[in-house]
Amino acid sequence: MNKVSAMNKVLLILLASAAAIAGTAAFAQRERLPAECRQELIQLCRGTQGGFRQCLMTALPKLSDPCRKAIGSRGGEAPAGAVEYSYGRDPRQRLDLVRLAASEHAPLLLFIHGGGWSIGDKRQSAAPKAEHFTAAGWAFGSVNYRLVPDVTVEQQAGDIAAAIGWARAHAAGQGLDPNRIVLMGHSAGAHLAALVGTDPRYLAAAGVPISAIKGVVLLDGAGYDIAKQMSVSGNPVVAMYDAAFGHDPKRLAALSPTLHAAAPNVASWLILPVVTRADSVAQSNGLASGLKAAGAKTMVVPVPDSSHMKLNRGLGAAGDFATGEVDRFLASLASS
Repeated sequence: MNKVSAMNKVLLILLASAAAIAGTAAFAQRERLPAECRQELIQLCRGTQGGFRQCLMTALPKLSDPCRKAIGSRGGEAPAGAVEYSYGRDPRQRLDLVRLAASEHAPLLLFIHGGGWSIGDKRQSAAPKAEHFTAAGWAFGSVNYRLVPDVTVEQQAGDIAAAIGWARAHAAGQGLDPNRIVLMGHSAGAHLAALVGTDPRYLAAAGVPISAIKGVVLLDGAGYDIAKQMSVSGNPVVAMYDAAFGHDPKRLAALSPTLHAAAPNVASWLILPVVTRADSVAQSNGLASGLKAAGAKTMVVPVPDSSHMKLNRGLGAAGDFATGEVDRFLASLASS
């Protein structure tokens, strides 16, 4: 096996197992990375301390935009009936929206993709979610946001809030209820959903009252207390967190949803960690404890027989465990 082929194999294995890079496993099974991207990775990681695997965990934010898109933005189709809208001036500030034709005041489920804060796309695994949840009476949106290192994580959270603000401002024309919105995020998207749902500054800056967000669904996030996650010995994602968050203790605290769990928060939460991921389960329980103490209705339901990627890809499928939990959660919000 030549050096480039070996590098490709290691990269694809790592990205599939890193438990924080959304959508790359399916992409890895279908096609190799472009030659320019492979060479870019070799140049970044040749001779670095910690070896090639360690380098790859920090390489994503340093890659060119075309290379990051090649890794993280394929493998997804727009949901049937989706229309793309811009909520800001940047090309990444866009969302896909599937309306309910027969409704004038449909609740909105807004999905936030993962990708280690550095890659990812709104159309990855979005189609089955849209089909399932629109059939259950929810309009469905999937949002793109700007990526590290072009922007900070703080700006990413601002993008999510801005997308919500756009949906509320255009609710009448889109058949939406501006005061019945649920956020759902996977991996890094779960962190961003949790941050927006606990730190009221982001929604306030977008002119969105926190009462308009009726619930938050978190899919296998593990970054709700960032400093604690980065302190775990041998944790393979520490370098990726370092690339996104740095080491300033004040900034780590400011971007940790668990440390914002004191009221005010979104009132209802469903947190779904994969049962075999100890860090995700621990981080989920830590966040839930703080939210409950502050008066928020919060459930943690570990998902059996799943993985970080399977949980996201399977949401919306018939008989899927996590989908059933989300359905019950959404139904409870509709009746409350």
